[in-house]
Amino acid sequence: MSFVVALTGGIGSGKTTVAELFAARGAVLVDTDAIAHDLSGPQGAAMPAIQAAFGNAVLRADGGLDRTAMRRLAFADPVAKSKLEEILHPLIRLHSEACCAAAENAPYVLLVVPLLVETASYRRRADRVLVIDCDEALQITRVTARSGLSVEAVQAIMAAQATRAQRREVADDVLLNDGGLDALLPEIDGLHQRYLELASAKLHAGR
Repeated sequence: MSFVVALTGGIGSGKTTVAELFAARGAVLVDTDAIAHDLSGPQGAAMPAIQAAFGNAVLRADGGLDRTAMRRLAFADPVAKSKLEEILHPLIRLHSEACCAAAENAPYVLLVVPLLVETASYRRRADRVLVIDCDEALQITRVTARSGLSVEAVQAIMAAQATRAQRREVADDVLLNDGGLDALLPEIDGLHQRYLELASAKLHAGR
């Protein structure tokens, strides 16, 4: 059984950057957002159910999910949001479980789950929870710069997510990402060594 570190954080906190830095050090990356994109892409396993539930209005020309249209619908209609989650979440869990199981010979697995606080099943599967935290104003600046979304749209997304305090409550480790790489790298190196030690201890305990 792989040692699994669940990584989470709010939009714009730097989850992708941090995850890639851990992967560069040897961790196997299992990203639930990437899995969701595959499932809802052209010929994705979730697309027949999504099309049946929401019709062609949320489809792109290539048959994949139009995420902008779906985001607007989900924010306007809680029932639609719940319906989409009922389609996607079980498939994402199955695929992520398979990816974690396939990485049994890896030093450890970094399981990226943006909505970890909201989905308790992922917390139960993790040996450790790492929260990427940063100032909320910085989150907004980062997301508007990279995505073109308005400040109001980003604030709406943040309001629908867990709060910083709620994420910190479930954390075993908190990585503050308010600065640049120079501040981040030593913290990642330290956590990486810690996770290697914990993974080794789990392996020996299971023998």
